[in-house]
Amino acid sequence: MRSLTLSTLFVYFTSVSCVNFPFESITLKEEDTKAFPAIAFGDKSASKYEKAACKTQPGTSEWPVDDEWAKFNASLGGVLLKPAPPAIVCYPGPLQNTDQCNYLLKNASSTRFYINDPVTVLTEWTEGDTCYATAAPTTNCTQGGFPSYVVNATTVKQIQIAVNFARNKNIRLIVKNTGHDFNGRSSGASSISVWTHYLKSFEFLPEYKQGEYKGLAARVGSGLEAWELYHYMDVNNMTVVVPGGSTVGAYGGWMAGGGHSILSSTYGLGSDQPLSLQVVTADGRFITADTDTNEDLYHALRGGGPGSYGIVTSAVVKAYPAMQVTQSTLDFSGGLHPVMNGTLSSGVPFSYSPDSHGVVQDNEIFWKGVNEFFFFGKKVVDVGGTTYNYVFPAGEDSYSFTTTFQFPGKTIQESFDFVQPLFTSLNAMGINVTNKMPTISPSWGSSRQGAGDSPGNSRFTTRLFPYKNWENLTSYDQTMAAIRSTVEEGKYTFHGIHVRPTQKVAGYPGKDAVNPAFREAIMHADLFDSVNMRSLSSQEAKDTHTRLDSFMEKIRVATPGSGAYVNEADVQEPNFQQSFWGDKYAGLLKIKKERDPYDVFWSPATVGSEGWEVKTVDGLPTQNGPLCRVAK
Repeated sequence: MRSLTLSTLFVYFTSVSCVNFPFESITLKEEDTKAFPAIAFGDKSASKYEKAACKTQPGTSEWPVDDEWAKFNASLGGVLLKPAPPAIVCYPGPLQNTDQCNYLLKNASSTRFYINDPVTVLTEWTEGDTCYATAAPTTNCTQGGFPSYVVNATTVKQIQIAVNFARNKNIRLIVKNTGHDFNGRSSGASSISVWTHYLKSFEFLPEYKQGEYKGLAARVGSGLEAWELYHYMDVNNMTVVVPGGSTVGAYGGWMAGGGHSILSSTYGLGSDQPLSLQVVTADGRFITADTDTNEDLYHALRGGGPGSYGIVTSAVVKAYPAMQVTQSTLDFSGGLHPVMNGTLSSGVPFSYSPDSHGVVQDNEIFWKGVNEFFFFGKKVVDVGGTTYNYVFPAGEDSYSFTTTFQFPGKTIQESFDFVQPLFTSLNAMGINVTNKMPTISPSWGSSRQGAGDSPGNSRFTTRLFPYKNWENLTSYDQTMAAIRSTVEEGKYTFHGIHVRPTQKVAGYPGKDAVNPAFREAIMHADLFDSVNMRSLSSQEAKDTHTRLDSFMEKIRVATPGSGAYVNEADVQEPNFQQSFWGDKYAGLLKIKKERDPYDVFWSPATVGSEGWEVKTVDGLPTQNGPLCRVAK
């Protein structure tokens, strides 16, 4: 037998070990479970909860007693948290603290408080809105849809133990990183939450080979946020694809749902980037998923929806040469009394200066200009660019429009020259706007340092607009008429993102689970409702949603056969299976059933979710209630 050199041994070890980082080398072994069978690995034949009507609830005989929770915590190494909602400090009781409450009301939104909190999600109504910051509480603070326990995971072993304990005890399991969650997928009453926030390891790989891929790559922990990855891009003089929101975690739920960004028309979606994934599965095992191993999971985890198939701990992702992104801006208003500054219903502040902002009194000219811009978006995506635009009511029979153009790889002069024809066309219509010299994009880079996010409390719905609608003037006019109706008649804010993440742009490895409608899209857009859910009764909330959906239906009619982006969508999206995944849904459901026969992983409006429902007292689609099987 030929002897093995040290270098050969290292290559052998790294090729067979499911490890990107040291925290992944700490794993659960069979012998670790002997003294505490509640954390044993999954065995489908031994599941006594297979037919349980609901997930286990506190106060029932099945809910673990204090001694079991203590053993669970000991097995985790003491990282089990039992956090109260952060706003409990505003309510009468032993935890009331006026200074801390004032901090939440006045200072927390400009810090990392909410991003670093173990239970906060950034959409309050989905939790049930049971404990919100207020200087004058009129109700009690309750745990509601916040988890009962949180595992502050810093090793794979802790995640495995959490999955096994939740499965074996039939307790609802949820996953959370930063809390950028619009549908309640990181909330859940009486649940155990796996908090992946501190899985923040990184390694740049100047040379990497995987299947047909050979080039730059990076190892990334699933807890890394966009702003943190920008820092590593600067240090290593390279680029990786990251979310547009600086505090959004990149290679967890964002990637699992698809994940659009400034670079989507250039390098594809977030789900197009992983070459390899490290995953804890529903049976508690830790595995690698790539083009050669566990190919079904590798397919499903790249676009098949968040919180459904396993918990990703790290990934190896494609990297690219360092890139500059330039930004141009455009804004104008129509009507007699346009508002020049304020906050959009999406929470985005806006402010216009008279020297840069075109105002026309004739709304027909305003909408003609809006149509011209949206049609120009076809040219933008065709050269790899993106726009982020808003059209919104801005006073009595007045409307405003604002956008940024993002151009990866273009110089400032190239960006200026590219958008000039649009400004010339708008000027010819009577819209007096000036093409100012572009800048280096403030949306691309680490300048924000991850601060400044806070919870919101309104609803929205979304749609993917087909590229083909821009190739047929009749279809385009019908599309724009639907958009205009949502703003003029509906009084909603329309937020469009021109983006074209085609399969050609995405490149290797392909064979992903991304919504086919995304590959054929020219724009992803949100329709924001400005109504604060907290001010509504349950019936008013239902009526408000019905109205919102009726206006989105006008857009659906104008975009037949398309769908919506699962990460930014209405949790009550009609026929979500087709809308989020098209003809890929049946295959994904098969993978879900094979990989998670225990129904450990459940999130609303995801693959396989139709077999379960949250029983809420008020009938609203929140996570404030027990998770139970749907009666057949």
